[in-house]
Amino acid sequence: MNQPRKQHSAVKKVEILREHLENQVPISELSRRFELNPNLIHKWKKQLFESGVEVFSRNNEKALQGQNARIGLLEEKIKDRDSLIAEIMSDNIRLKKKLNGEI
Repeated sequence: MNQPRKQHSAVKKVEILREHLENQVPISELSRRFELNPNLIHKWKKQLFESGVEVFSRNNEKALQGQNARIGLLEEKIKDRDSLIAEIMSDNIRLKKKLNGEI
């Protein structure tokens, strides 16, 4: 009879792949130790690297969104300061004219 397939948690998969990638344990040894088909470990490794691109892309997109939000805030601050400077300059000109009797 066929045995039901084992379900491996994401934590277990990462643990096995870390053994292979960081400690350079051969896949053949890992497959014997954890009673896995070597092709399954290769499949997990492929999935890890493919999803790694997505992880870094999402982080990059989030960083860009954060930067764009910050740029928007800074642009608003600049507009507020520019309008305040224009108001102060017009008050200054008006006061100079008043002091010189031009009004």
